[in-house]
Amino acid sequence: MTIPDLAAEYPPYGLRLHAGDLTLRTLAEDDLLEYAQLLRRPVFEDPESPQVFPWYKTEPEIRVREALRFQWRLRAAVSPHEWTLPLGIWADGRLIGCQDVAAERFAQRRTVTSGSWLTLEAHGKGYGKLMRQAMLVLAFDHLGATRAESSAVLGNAASFAVSHGCGYVENGTAVGPQPGDALIEQRFLVTPETFRRPTVPVQVEGVTPALKELLGA
Repeated sequence: MTIPDLAAEYPPYGLRLHAGDLTLRTLAEDDLLEYAQLLRRPVFEDPESPQVFPWYKTEPEIRVREALRFQWRLRAAVSPHEWTLPLGIWADGRLIGCQDVAAERFAQRRTVTSGSWLTLEAHGKGYGKLMRQAMLVLAFDHLGATRAESSAVLGNAASFAVSHGCGYVENGTAVGPQPGDALIEQRFLVTPETFRRPTVPVQVEGVTPALKELLGA
């Protein structure tokens, strides 16, 4: 008996994006050991900065355990009502970070949100902008999104630069929902009309009718 590829049973596993030196694809079970090792490496220059994600501030073993639980919860929760696709970022065959894209009631709202991070050694190489642009190509050109929203803590100059470089405009401020001290976040918005596309082509594979049905696209 021929066993089908798991992507045939769980369509997000078939998603692939290629942009320049980067490959983005949904984290699968076989990637989680590499993902766990990545989570033990430095992500922020200043670990005490308010820009540090709350999940990163914990001890490495706790961070890894909770991150793995988070990945399994995401897989179980994908539905047309709400979904998050955790896209791993590979450069030259090495996992260097993650770019998530998420939505609620996508069929009605046509809006995605996103979050991302890279290991410290991958900073300053243009990867942050390119992986966000690749995600936006997926959202706008292949899933039919009409809006993409993001946010960053005030003072996060690197994240602001990526958003502006992708064509986002500032869209008000809000108190962030993260646990701990209340921090003000700048909101950003980009549409297909304001999107600044990458200078390299983005190839998207695996956007099948089954995936669209699962995401409400």
